[in-house]
Amino acid sequence: MEKLSISVVKAEIKNIISSDDPRLAEFRQDPRKGVQQALNQWQKQQEKQAALAEKYHEMSVFENEKKSLGFQAICGIDEVGRGPLAGPVVAAAVILNEEHEILGLNDSKQLSAHKREELVAEIKKNARAIGIGEATAEEIDQLNIYQATKVAMQRAIDQLEIAPDCLLIDAMVLDNGLPQEKIIKGDARSVSIAAASIIAKVYRDEWMTRYGEKYPAYGFAKNAGYGTKEHLLAIETQGILPIHRKTFAPIKNL
Repeated sequence: MEKLSISVVKAEIKNIISSDDPRLAEFRQDPRKGVQQALNQWQKQQEKQAALAEKYHEMSVFENEKKSLGFQAICGIDEVGRGPLAGPVVAAAVILNEEHEILGLNDSKQLSAHKREELVAEIKKNARAIGIGEATAEEIDQLNIYQATKVAMQRAIDQLEIAPDCLLIDAMVLDNGLPQEKIIKGDARSVSIAAASIIAKVYRDEWMTRYGEKYPAYGFAKNAGYGTKEHLLAIETQGILPIHRKTFAPIKNL
């Protein structure tokens, strides 16, 4: 029987989803370098997926604990944009489906922009409800950033189509009477909070990109409102904008 070409073998290996597939044993006997390289790549990919699945299992501990207590609409909450000099602070609230597996969830700051975009699509497919809330630069100046973050989080909860019965919040406590748990570094430890972190980050980055189109000198599309050299120079030469936080240094000193 004629031996399969390397390109055909590679295509078959890519379609193998189980280590029990009998084709693997057959291909391992193939001495051709291209086949063995394809097998090594397949093995590395399987190990990577197994590691992601294990990480996802570890990050589901808080959700599973709340489920065991009888909670049925567990909501993860996180914010982005507490540190920038411009733009709103944005929070997201996410209630995931009962059966979900979104491999690769993590603190949004640890992910590339491309990966965040991919995960947003997966989160939307696997969520029962998503809410987004924000507090403007003016509200941040009036309330302070900590209180404004709480406002944004509550607004995100209020936007949910399903009322949550339990909250998992990244390093915050909300005075709304709902059962909740404050989780330090929650965006790297809870799948629900990580999902909220990614939703909030992508939403805010899109807003800042639009601000960047309106105010090109400030580089908002690249710096998201943080105090980069380009941004600080624009403040000095172009002035303070309505979206700047007037209580944040160095703006407050101007």
